[in-house]
Order: sequence, then C-alpha cells, then structure tokens
Amino acid sequence: MTGIPGLTGVDHIGFTVPDLAAAHRWLIDVIGCEYMYTLGPYVHDDDWMTTHLGVDPRAVMQELHFFRCGGQAIFEVFQYSAPDQRTSPPRNSDVGGHHVAFYVEDLDAAVEHLHSHGVQVLGKPTASTGPSEGQRWVYFLAPWGMQFELVSYPNGKAFDRRAAT
Repeated sequence: MTGIPGLTGVDHIGFTVPDLAAAHRWLIDVIGCEYMYTLGPYVHDDDWMTTHLGVDPRAVMQELHFFRCGGQAIFEVFQYSAPDQRTSPPRNSDVGGHHVAFYVEDLDAAVEHLHSHGVQVLGKPTASTGPSEGQRWVYFLAPWGMQFELVSYPNGKAFDRRAAT
C-alpha cells in the first residue's frame, strides 16, 4: 500500500485574499458560491502561528470565511496581516503557482457570464488534444490576481473513452 492511509478525497481549499469583504461578494455574486460561516480573528503572542501555520509569529488571521461551491467544493478564505506578507500572487510558472478549476456544463455561457461581470479572462477557450481531447478550458483571474479555470468535457475526454473500450 502506498500513499496516505484512509485518504478519501479533498476536504477544502484554503487561500488568502487582500480584502475579505470584496472576495466574499465576488465568490457569491460572480462565481455563485454559498457562504457558510466565519471564524476569527486568531492572534497569538507565542510561536503558535509559525509552528502550526508556517507564517510569521506576529501574523494575525483577521478573519476567515467558508464557502461551498457547486454543492461540494469548500473554500476557506483568509485575510491576514503579517509583517512579512507578500502581496503578489504567484504565476502558474512560479514555484507554488496554482489554480482552482471549476467544471461547467456550458463553457461559452460561463465565459460570457465572466465577461458580463468584468472578469479578466485569459484568451479564448482552448480545445485540448491527446488524452484530454474532448475538453475545452480557459483561465480567468480573481480581482486579487488568483488564477482560476473553467473546464468542460460534456462527452468525456479521450482517455475516458479509451478506458471504457
């Protein structure tokens, strides 16, 4: 047996934003997430923040909000203040670069929705080839610069069809 014993799936995705109120509105109004609840603030006068979260010991987790998206994904969205806080999000090519991908049934309608809300969409939808043939995708940016992606493959991907035969 390899891997983490008992692993059954992803529980949540956490990310930090510069303005939690603005991110809250964007996640609900543009993405369509459901707000669940708020926690915080968290402040410690010892090394707890460094030991448990890997941040500056004087970092303050001002507040965090939890959201459900599409009935399943849970986002844990933080707003911190910290003496050594970086404010530029990583690019996909940077170490630690990342994105969150949402599956949509109609990619063109979803892209039009993003455009109607003034969201920066990176290029036009791309059709995948090879094992992912049948998929179309496009990246877009949150107001704070975080990368997201829309993907759609209503008839499956090539590797799914090959595995079924």
